[in-house]
Amino acid sequence: MWTLQDAKNRFSAVVDAALAGQPQQVTRRGKPAVVVLSAAEYQRMRAAAAEKRGSFIAHLLDFPAEPSPRAGIRPREVNF
Repeated sequence: MWTLQDAKNRFSAVVDAALAGQPQQVTRRGKPAVVVLSAAEYQRMRAAAAEKRGSFIAHLLDFPAEPSPRAGIRPREVNF
């Protein structure tokens, strides 16, 4: 894990480690801030996430067929 200042000072080492397959965590003010990883690993993660995510149509078809309990609620009368 790198502090932000150390990561800035040794950015080449951070990138080299990420390219070697070891994601590098960077902290800011003692709290985790970012992770540096290789472009290949990032693309792999995006592809895996896209595979898990179904189509939008499938998502809509997965909704329950029962009407929602709010369907019977009517708006109140308003006099102008």
